[in-house]
Amino acid sequence: MKIWICPGSFDPVTKGHIDIISRAGVMCDKLIVAVGENKFKKSVFTAEERVDFIRRSLNGLKNVEVESFHGLLIDYAREKKAICIVKGLRAVSDFEYEMQMAFLNKRMDEEIETVFLMTNINYSFLSSSAVKELALHGGPIEGLIPDAIIDDVRKKFFK
Repeated sequence: MKIWICPGSFDPVTKGHIDIISRAGVMCDKLIVAVGENKFKKSVFTAEERVDFIRRSLNGLKNVEVESFHGLLIDYAREKKAICIVKGLRAVSDFEYEMQMAFLNKRMDEEIETVFLMTNINYSFLSSSAVKELALHGGPIEGLIPDAIIDDVRKKFFK
């Protein structure tokens, strides 16, 4: 079974993320969307909320699982018997960072590959940070994140 992992913080998940997840899902037998805890980033949403948001946004993708993880991605990938890590890229700046991470992962485990998918051009400007900034100031977030989570994202900023 070809298992791939699509890691990220997904704080919150965007339509760009869902696009990458959907496209990667058809390339493998099972795709695990791995919601990571990054100690250098302050998340607005809990890991449980982020996992729930993704699950509610998948629109029936059958071979996709969502869970959270802690620690090194490469250790998690080994534990799940994954053969590939898939990352979405929006711009050259994303590539530089993700290439560095891919080389570090390859150094730790030569058997696990990294694949980069270019974002759909409609989402090339989109980031979770931009969504949070808009939501914080009451801006329009429709069309940027899945409809299923819009109310939850707004509630986080306007309790």
